[in-house]
Amino acid sequence: MTAVATVPTLDVDPFSPEVLEDPLPMQAALRDAGPVVYLPRYDLYAVARYAEVRAALVDWQRFPSSAGVGMSNFKHETPWRPPSLLLEADPPHHDAPRAVLSAILGPRALRRLTDRWFADAEDLVAGLLDGRGGVVELDGMAALAEAFPLRVFPDAVGLPPEGREHLLPYGDHAFNAFGPANDLVAKGAPRVGELSAWVAAQCAREVLTDDGFGAAIWAASDRGDITPAQAPLIVRSLLTAGVDTTVHGLGAVLHGLATHPSAWATLRARPERARVAFDEAVRWQSPVQTFFRTAEGDVPIGDTVVPADHKILMFLGAANRDPRHWDDPDRFDLDRDPSGHVGYGMGLHQCVGQHVARLEGAALLTALARRVERIEPAAAPTRHHNNTMRAFASLPLRLTLARA
Repeated sequence: MTAVATVPTLDVDPFSPEVLEDPLPMQAALRDAGPVVYLPRYDLYAVARYAEVRAALVDWQRFPSSAGVGMSNFKHETPWRPPSLLLEADPPHHDAPRAVLSAILGPRALRRLTDRWFADAEDLVAGLLDGRGGVVELDGMAALAEAFPLRVFPDAVGLPPEGREHLLPYGDHAFNAFGPANDLVAKGAPRVGELSAWVAAQCAREVLTDDGFGAAIWAASDRGDITPAQAPLIVRSLLTAGVDTTVHGLGAVLHGLATHPSAWATLRARPERARVAFDEAVRWQSPVQTFFRTAEGDVPIGDTVVPADHKILMFLGAANRDPRHWDDPDRFDLDRDPSGHVGYGMGLHQCVGQHVARLEGAALLTALARRVERIEPAAAPTRHHNNTMRAFASLPLRLTLARA
């Protein structure tokens, strides 16, 4: 299928190493080109402005998810694993799994974890800082952004302790697989069978503890809210998207605070802004950069018609820095109201685990703000390339400890 004549065309590769290293120039070019842009390299359409991205996200009827939220079209291609009952399904099939998980991961249900996770964050930070003198240098990714979610989230799901190191590489491959079959996908392919088998095994009722999110999902199947066949797939959704996204959200907020001293001073003076800081980082860095949808019919956007059965690529990161919607969008600003960003998606497919991520972010930032007077880069960070995620491989930080 060829592009409609009225659509701007850009010969760019959103999944090239150069763009994954720094997507901002390409995103600005996409926004400036028009409300919808044709990308001939992959024969797909792209939206990068806030208004159009948000509209596509909420319009599940005309841009459904059931054909896949990656480049593959499930109407014509077999997915590499059974489709997600949340990300890759639409009403009515999406409704019961979503309702079950929303109750399990909602703010009210998470209250029982708040004190424990705040205490766990204090313990982690104390272990890193106690007895280390006035200044501590560490890799913010390994020591904080990865360590904290891997400490608290698997316990909350009810996973056994063995094998948790598989969670990050499995999630990394799952997010890479949303893009084209490039070198990043090929790099993860040799371990797909091993990682998928491990994740599938963790979703079984008998493997999970009886007091976690996983057990609550299985209890919903006992009540008839979902079927027994759906339960393990819903647990799998937690293990696929519940760790990497939070890890890279924490990396984003640590980077933002380290490079914006006034923001760190604000957080220390007003630790109740921790949740706002985390959400502003999700807007500013957008750990989840892109998602695809598929046009159900011929769908007009501006002066262009996206042809039926064609993929549309939504640039969440570009929308979250669109100056048509945000004032000074490139600034990480704790005085901003970041609500309305599309970093968690929008509409009925909006990230069901966002409250979990915010709680983890608030716990870790509050613990750091109590003990650290100043946070700054110790060296340049290193990016981790992923077809969907904007992430750091390493984040060298220098922490100046507060005087007792």
